[in-house]
Amino acid sequence: MTFPDFVKNLSSLNDGEDYPKELLKELYNSIKSSPLEWAVEDSGLRAGTQPTRQSFIGHNPFLEVPDPTYATEYKKGYVLKKCCLEPGGKKTPLGKRGWKMFYATLRDMVLFLHKDEHSVGKNQLYNSLHNAVHIHHCLATMAVDYRKKRHVFRLQSADQAEYLFQTADSADLVDWVNTINFVAASLSSPPLATAVGSQQRFQRPLLPVSHTKLSPVEQLKYQETLILELEKELDIHLSQPPEQGGKPRITHEFSEKEAYLRFELQRYKTYVDLLRSRVGQEQSFAENTLGEVDEVAEVEGREANSCVTKVQPSSRPGRNRVGNRSSYLAAIYNNEVEDCY
Repeated sequence: MTFPDFVKNLSSLNDGEDYPKELLKELYNSIKSSPLEWAVEDSGLRAGTQPTRQSFIGHNPFLEVPDPTYATEYKKGYVLKKCCLEPGGKKTPLGKRGWKMFYATLRDMVLFLHKDEHSVGKNQLYNSLHNAVHIHHCLATMAVDYRKKRHVFRLQSADQAEYLFQTADSADLVDWVNTINFVAASLSSPPLATAVGSQQRFQRPLLPVSHTKLSPVEQLKYQETLILELEKELDIHLSQPPEQGGKPRITHEFSEKEAYLRFELQRYKTYVDLLRSRVGQEQSFAENTLGEVDEVAEVEGREANSCVTKVQPSSRPGRNRVGNRSSYLAAIYNNEVEDCY
């Protein structure tokens, strides 16, 4: 851009007047000597620099992806995916409802769907953004009503999209459902207040994508309180049904709000059950190890010449359960039915 063009573009923008030419000349020369980084095109990048990567989910710039360097990976594995509802609750077109295999990695609150396990590198993470699913405020449930495939769970996201995922076996199914729900329960921020307007129609609250700042115990207490509020709101809502023969819009909004409240109750009750279990395990683990630490300190005091002893608690959750897990899986396989087509 030439200086005359620069002046012309900014004409009459100073409360209807032109900016002083001396000021514009200084700004023009400053930008020319030190170009703004975000305005530099790929072709003008300096040697050795990388183009700016897409850093949001799909086409939504408000759903940021976690930094692959610092994101926590909670689970990974091959799954088959089928999209049933698009964001907003609209049915997926028939041509896009087919099953497709992906290598899924759950990093923070984003479920990345890669082409295969060789496409999971940090440099290739952003290539699968158009298939990524954000799991903040989501609910994963076993799809017991789906009979065409086995080991399938349903994922309902905060933007009202719905997906089906088929896993390898029953154990993998339970693990995916519990992991997704636990991450959503632990990291999802409290919902924002609904918008205020002159129209007396039902509006869903805003569900932020950012991580919560509450501790696990605070998160649990908040969600327990929210369940009580939702139950009260549902009772009040059901006590005021629309009149028979009323406007279809009012009847539709009544049904929509009822379905929303019931879904939120199911979601938060699932969250609370998982958080209670985890908080209880942590408290139990802390109580069990407290006495062991004191015992170690007493032994070390008596044996001054001995080396420092590192105690491994014998009752740590998740240990020494291989045999029970194998028996549990065998029982599931013996009771499973054949596929229905």
